[in-house]
Amino acid sequence: MTQTPNDPYGPPPLAEPTASGLGTSATKAESPPPVDRFAEDPRSLGEIASDLLGNASTLIRQEVALAKAEAGQMASRAGKGAGLLGGAGVAGFFALLFASLAAWWGIAVLIGAAERPALGWSGLIIAVVYGIVALVLMNSGKGELKRVKGLPETADTVSKIPNAVTGNEEKN
Repeated sequence: MTQTPNDPYGPPPLAEPTASGLGTSATKAESPPPVDRFAEDPRSLGEIASDLLGNASTLIRQEVALAKAEAGQMASRAGKGAGLLGGAGVAGFFALLFASLAAWWGIAVLIGAAERPALGWSGLIIAVVYGIVALVLMNSGKGELKRVKGLPETADTVSKIPNAVTGNEEKN
């Protein structure tokens, strides 16, 4: 029987090397015989089930350990990020404070004189500016809070649980 290139039983055998070590084609290591997937397993059904459950249990433990490690790493990164943002907030607060003091003094000199600045009036001007900013932010925040609707889908599905438990799903 001759084998064709599309033979399902494998490629044709390779040529043997010549005495000089150079053959017409390279030799190929013999592959192991194919495994019979349908051969009988010497283990009992109970042993197979036990192995399966043991492997599943090990897999679940490993996945939980991986999830814990990932969560710990993400929590660490989140904590570091929150700390950096907190530090940025404190630094930003001091920057705003000193910029406000500089603006307060500059306005005082412009309103009054360098020898006798109008500190009271300039302080009032800075306070009014911050009051306007606070009102704008407050109104924006109230508008955003009014747009929050809670968890409508969750509330809907949770309200259906009692009927589902009692077998009265048609009432949902």
